[in-house]
Amino acid sequence: MPLALKTPPVETVVLHDFVEYGRHVFPRVVDPSAATRLLAQIRADRRFDDNLFLSQAEFDADPHYIGVNPKPGRNLLERFEAELGFVERSPQIVAGLSALLGDDYQLINKKVVCGVPARSVPEWLRARIAGNPVNNLGAFVKPEYRDVTYFYGIDFHQDLIDFKGRDADFITLYIYLHPVTRLDAPLFLLEGSHALGATVFPHDLTRDGFEHWRYGDGRGGEARVRQLIMTGDTGYAAMWHSCTLHGTQPDAADHERISLRYLFGPGEGGGEGMARVNAALHGPLRLSDTREDLAADGSARIRRNIVNQG
Repeated sequence: MPLALKTPPVETVVLHDFVEYGRHVFPRVVDPSAATRLLAQIRADRRFDDNLFLSQAEFDADPHYIGVNPKPGRNLLERFEAELGFVERSPQIVAGLSALLGDDYQLINKKVVCGVPARSVPEWLRARIAGNPVNNLGAFVKPEYRDVTYFYGIDFHQDLIDFKGRDADFITLYIYLHPVTRLDAPLFLLEGSHALGATVFPHDLTRDGFEHWRYGDGRGGEARVRQLIMTGDTGYAAMWHSCTLHGTQPDAADHERISLRYLFGPGEGGGEGMARVNAALHGPLRLSDTREDLAADGSARIRRNIVNQG
C-alpha cells in the first residue's frame, strides 16, 4: 500500500507562507452562514449609496482630512461583538495567529471596510479624487457614518503606513463577508514584497509581465514579486505581514464590497514565529516617516496610482 502523506502542522504551513510570500490564505472559509448574517445586519444599518456623503458645499465649507476613520466609541463593530465569534474563535484562525504571534496575541483594532462602487460616489467627488494614491473617503462621509472605513481604490501600500516608529511585528487579518470577484475590488497582494522590509509610500513599482512587478526599496535593493488577486467566496480569510504590499482598484461592481479587517500584535511572549519571519527580511522593520503623499492638512499632494495598472 502507498504511504499516506501526512499533512504538515498548521504552524509549519503558516510560517513557511509568511517567510516565502508574506501572506497566508486560509484553506477553508470561515462560517459562511455567520458571515452572511453579519453582512445582513451591517447592510440593514444604512444604505451604502450617495446618501453616505456630504455635499460639495458642505465639505468645502469645513474640510477635514484627519480623524475621520473609525475609533473607539465610533466603530460599527462595537455593536456586533456577539456576532464575531465565527472569526475570532475560528480554530484555523486562532492556530494561525498563535503560530506567528504566540498564544497570548493581542488585538490592535478591528473594523468594517467598505469598497464603494462608482455609482455611489457623487460625480463631484469622483472628479476631485481621480488619480489619488489613497482614496480613503472618510473625509467626505457624513460624520454619523464614519464608524466604517470607506475606500474607492487604494494604491499598493504596507499596513505599516499607519504606524511610523513601530516595528513591523503585527499582522492583518481580512475576511470577505460575501463572494468577491474580479469586479468587487478584490485585494491585489504582491507576494514576497515583505522581504525588502519597510519602505516609504508611494512605492517604487514597475510592471514586469502579466503577473509580476519589479519592486525597489529606495536603498539599492530590488525584488521581482508576483501579484496575487485575492478573489474568494463568503468567509474567505487571509492574513499578511505589515510590510507586504497590497491594494485595491475601485469597485467596478454595482454593489459595495463589505469586509472585516483586524490587526493583531504579539503578546508578552513576543511572537517567536514573527521573530523568525522578520529575521529573514532584508530591510528595516520600522520607519520614522512612512509616507510622503500627504500635505500638512492630510490632503493628497501626489496624483499617481500604480495598482490601477494591474
